Amino acid sequence: MVNPAQYYDVVRRPIVTEKSAGLQSLRNQFTFEVASSANKVEVRKAIETLFSVKVEKVTIVSMPAKARRMFGRPGQTSPWKKAVVTLRKGDTIDVA
Repeated sequence: MVNPAQYYDVVRRPIVTEKSAGLQSLRNQFTFEVASSANKVEVRKAIETLFSVKVEKVTIVSMPAKARRMFGRPGQTSPWKKAVVTLRKGDTIDVA
C-alpha cells in the first residue's frame, strides 16, 4: 500500500480561478497544480485516492516561466505544471 503523504507531493494545490470555476460547473473538470515530475498516471492515482472519486481523463499542461519585475528589478516566475482532471458524472470535489 502506498503512503497517502506521497500523493500530496504529486498534487500540490487546487487552482481556483474564474475559468476553473466555469470548467467545474460545465464539464465537471477540476484544475490542480502538480509536481513538475508528475505524469498522468500518477495524477490519476493521487486524485482518486485523496478525494475518493473516479477520474475519467487527465490533461497536463506545462506552464512556462514569465518575466516579472520584483522590487524594480527584472526577474522570472518559476515554471510549473497544472493538471485538468475530468471526473465521472456525479462525482465532485469541494475545493472552496
